Amino acid sequence: QVQLVESGGGLVQPGGSLRLSCTASTSILSLGAMGWYRQAPGKQRELVATSTGSGTATYAGAVKGRFTIVRDNAKTTVYLQMNSLTPEDTAVYICTARLGPGNYWGHGTRVTVSS
Repeated sequence: QVQLVESGGGLVQPGGSLRLSCTASTSILSLGAMGWYRQAPGKQRELVATSTGSGTATYAGAVKGRFTIVRDNAKTTVYLQMNSLTPEDTAVYICTARLGPGNYWGHGTRVTVSS
């Protein structure tokens, strides 16, 4: 099974930026769609951004124009660049990937946006 390890979360002030990383245990060229979910306390898990195997990106309306998902094949990593952060972006961000018929999840990295 593919292992996904997130990093880059932390505390940031409103208006600031963070870049999250999701490093896979295998070449991401072997993976299908990858993406980021987030889950805030007391809320449903929400799909934030996806990247197809060919690199086509989609975004949730709440983050469109502020977040960018990028694959780096050489580093076996997918990034989520988050700009213009607001307190509503506070959540645990979880990386996901498809490998064949399976769906795989990381353990999440916490993002807190607060002054």
